[in-house]
Amino acid sequence: MEIGWMHNPRQRQVLVFFVLLSMYGASAELGPYSVVEETERGSFVANVGKDLGLGLTEMSTRGARIISQWNKEHLQLKVQTGDLLINDKLDREKLCGPSEPCILHFQVLMEKPLEIFQAELRVKDINDHSPVFTEREMILKIPENSPIGIAFPLSNALDLDVGSNNVQNYKISPNSHFRVLTRNRSDGRKYPELVLDKELDWEEEPEISLTLTALDGGSPPRYGTAQVRIEVVDSNDNAPEFEQSLYKVQILEDTPVGSWIITVSAKDLDAGNHGKISYTFFHASEDIRKTFEINPLSGEVHLRSHLDFEAIQSYIINIQATDGGGLSEECTLLVKVIDINDNPPEVTMSSITKIIPENASETLVALFSVRDQDTGENGRVVCSIQDYLPFFLKRTFKNFFTLVAEKALDREERAEYNITITVTDMGTPRLKTEHNITVLVSDVNDNAPAFTQTSYTLSVRENNSPALHIGSVRATDRDAGANAQVTYSLLPPLDPHVPLASLVSINPDNGHLFALRSLDYEALRAFEFRVGAADRGSPALSSQALVRVLVADDNDNAPFVLYPLQNASAPCTELVPRAAEAGYLVTKVVAVDGDSGQNAWLSYQLLKATEPGLFGVWAHNGEVRTARLLSERDAAKHRLVVLVKDNGEPPLSASVTLHVLLVDGFSQPYLPAPEAEAADAAPAAALTVYLVVALASVSSLFLFSVLVFVAVRLCRRGGAASVGRCSVPEGPFPGHLLDVSGTGTLSQSYQYEVCLTGGSGSNEFKFLKPILPNLPPQCPGKEIEENRTFYNSFGFNIQ
Repeated sequence: MEIGWMHNPRQRQVLVFFVLLSMYGASAELGPYSVVEETERGSFVANVGKDLGLGLTEMSTRGARIISQWNKEHLQLKVQTGDLLINDKLDREKLCGPSEPCILHFQVLMEKPLEIFQAELRVKDINDHSPVFTEREMILKIPENSPIGIAFPLSNALDLDVGSNNVQNYKISPNSHFRVLTRNRSDGRKYPELVLDKELDWEEEPEISLTLTALDGGSPPRYGTAQVRIEVVDSNDNAPEFEQSLYKVQILEDTPVGSWIITVSAKDLDAGNHGKISYTFFHASEDIRKTFEINPLSGEVHLRSHLDFEAIQSYIINIQATDGGGLSEECTLLVKVIDINDNPPEVTMSSITKIIPENASETLVALFSVRDQDTGENGRVVCSIQDYLPFFLKRTFKNFFTLVAEKALDREERAEYNITITVTDMGTPRLKTEHNITVLVSDVNDNAPAFTQTSYTLSVRENNSPALHIGSVRATDRDAGANAQVTYSLLPPLDPHVPLASLVSINPDNGHLFALRSLDYEALRAFEFRVGAADRGSPALSSQALVRVLVADDNDNAPFVLYPLQNASAPCTELVPRAAEAGYLVTKVVAVDGDSGQNAWLSYQLLKATEPGLFGVWAHNGEVRTARLLSERDAAKHRLVVLVKDNGEPPLSASVTLHVLLVDGFSQPYLPAPEAEAADAAPAAALTVYLVVALASVSSLFLFSVLVFVAVRLCRRGGAASVGRCSVPEGPFPGHLLDVSGTGTLSQSYQYEVCLTGGSGSNEFKFLKPILPNLPPQCPGKEIEENRTFYNSFGFNIQ
């Protein structure tokens, strides 16, 4: 399953194979630098800036620093001067142990641009340790018959220093039987051998005590001592013999403590006490004695402490078998430690950028190194991150890697990324290490404010109060912080004739729109303007939307009568022949309303009449018609008050007064005197007086009527035209009075011809007959019924 994951082409991963020890053999690009151990903190090592050929300011601007895989920072880089200084005292023995030379590897990192230089520091040894014997007292049993010149190896002294500061020579206290020789082992260490110069005599001196001194090569030399006690024993002519001179064994590094490793065996041909063999470690280092133990009787070797392949890969153990007579033999045990996958990969972060701008591409997010202390497949590692993230890993130098953004990020799409760097080795079982990095995407002003609508339509009723809130616009910005703070403003109007600054204002913070003054529907029914929204980024981005304000009509205009005009110097008098039939068009009241809609729907009704039932008003177009046939008993003068009312809420109205004169014919023009209007306005008592006078003079009136009748008949025969006199308005009507939906205009069924005559008196006009002729009356018996049917069909309003 994991092998398939390794070969998945969509899985972005960086395959790294490195062996830990190979790093120490890598050639350095800087140095090598050297320093003596125990050098004081702050001591000068070298000038890295000069070695790199960089100026003083360039070291600082490029972000130079020291990175290493040490647990403690031993070096310090002064970027101002380029000097490499000691950060703390270096103990060569703790850093490298017996290894020589002692080399510490480190890297010089340049961040801008990214560049890594490999360097090494060699720590020189000083003579700060004295030789120490692992055995303070050594006991040798030497047969008395031992030949002169026989050598007896002794335990060596250990010195933590290296080179010439290690043990160089051994000395023995003055005596008459022995001298000491200094020998070299295969690993370079020196050990002492005790050489017999004079025969021993057990009976003369059964025990000899000597002092062994180990000297190092320091200046001045340091030394350590141990006691050597020699027991002279009786003759023993057979030494022990091992079955093998070299034993080899392999052991896993996770072998439990106490486990049996191997059993070594030796034989001695002597009998009795001279044939009894005991086993010991000979010339064993402190590490060997801490790690292994041997049974002195059986020769079984057991594990005493845990093994660590990464620390020591093999042990060479010298085992000595000694019989009861003091003779001994040695063999070598080679223990090879087999590595197991017990170390997970290690991730060391050298540089992390936690905040990156959204418009930057291929931005360096992190610089890190990986290592695995195991070897072989156990030390081969794979680095990977999540597949769905816009980042990739790139190997830069040996075991160093960079985490880079592969493209420009979009904060509005995603503002935070949690990146998990997974380092997995190829051992069995596989071990892995995860390192989490949280990357925040900083905002860049790359989004303009966007209105919720491209256009807004607002409605406000006319006669509003100033500073009235009429609506709002709203824009949002996907950016963050100051880049998302939106400010609203009014843009210059599309129509330069619209005084936008005096009509509306906008709150720059929330987009609320206010009417600055009271609006008049009759003057301004609608207007448009643009609203801008800008953010506070740098540079600022903006957008705009169109706002249309519709002014709703209010019923604030009463009907205005165009005809008859009421403020004329002389009242308008309509002449009606007494022979007119029912439905005869007397006149038409023409009115308009400045409002619109139902506020301008006008209706007409007859409010007052001198003789109710004689005249009627058409409710929809204001035509005044006779409601029945006229008779001689009807009064000659009539005063009609017509009410014009709109359909608003509440309704507004206007009234107009009409004067109608009934005449027998149009042969004698009739022009009412100026005082006639005053007479019409006199009280009803005056009319009564006239009637009384008429009754008293009935004879004269009858004669006058006969004469008038004859005169009218004569005029008709002569084709004389009927002429009336009335006052008509001069000049244009007010501009704000409009014809609304035809209401208040003359019916298209009637056309009138108006003529104006000059003169010192009132203006004159003449009504001609309608284009549609009046039909002759039917038989007298049906006249009243037909007339009633006629004005009912026209919707007369009869008083």
